[in-house]
Amino acid sequence: MALETALAGAILFVSLLILVLVWRLRGAVRSDPGPDTDQLVAALSTTWREMELDRTVGQIELHASEMQQLHTDIRQMLRTPRERGEFGEQQLDVILSDHLPPEMYGIREQVVDGKTPDAHIRSSAGRICIDAKFPLDNYERYVETDDPDEAERYRRAFASDVEGQLQKIAQDYVRPEAGTTDFAFAFIPSEGVYYHLVTEEYDMLRAFTRQGVQVVSPLTFGHKLELIRADVQAQKLSEQAETIRERLQGLDARFRDLEEEWQTLHRHLRNAKNKADDVDRQYESLRAEFDRIEEPATAEADGGNRP
Repeated sequence: MALETALAGAILFVSLLILVLVWRLRGAVRSDPGPDTDQLVAALSTTWREMELDRTVGQIELHASEMQQLHTDIRQMLRTPRERGEFGEQQLDVILSDHLPPEMYGIREQVVDGKTPDAHIRSSAGRICIDAKFPLDNYERYVETDDPDEAERYRRAFASDVEGQLQKIAQDYVRPEAGTTDFAFAFIPSEGVYYHLVTEEYDMLRAFTRQGVQVVSPLTFGHKLELIRADVQAQKLSEQAETIRERLQGLDARFRDLEEEWQTLHRHLRNAKNKADDVDRQYESLRAEFDRIEEPATAEADGGNRP
């Protein structure tokens, strides 16, 4: 479908160039009502050369050929389910590495009950499983056929294939009791297939969303990853804030204990000072009394020694 759109755009571009060419020739005819064939050919050749249409058309043909070859190569590469699965896993790895740090996701690791999704995300709410296996055979037949009846039959068959795959994802990877989140991702490595499902099978996708299976494309998956990363970062900030709060509470408790010990020491020091002052007063009083007793004896001794 993308290739057809590109070719249609190329054809439209060439058509516009031809219209411009015709418009210029009509201007030449108006200026000279009686040109002969040689003059028209010369005018056409001059205009073609001035606008470099030969080079432009050649480039369009080359690009169209390259696009056709690329389209053929991709279709051959994705012909078998295994090759499609590997292609989806590679896309997953690239998208996950572009949006998340390595410690936040894993590729082909057992997550729950021996089940191994194509990838998983370590979120604040649990592990989010991602499945990239998608049945596309009937979709290819639906796109390629020109018969309306066959197209409808293949469309229904593709819808049935998708329903079966989404049901399997819900059963295997939406297991909150086993450590997963209450939702999982079904990754479709094609925007065209995703657009078809959104427009043609919207009710089915909505029903499975309620069961916890979210269908995503490379573009929408990137947006969801940004939200998940923001949530994890917010959770880490919250945990850091909680750690800081706990440390502050610990410091507060230690400060209170130290304050209590200091108050006890201060009380003891005050009591010791009061006791020291009391002892000092008693000492001074006792010394004064001793001095009073000693003074008369000293005076009598001094009087007996006079001549």
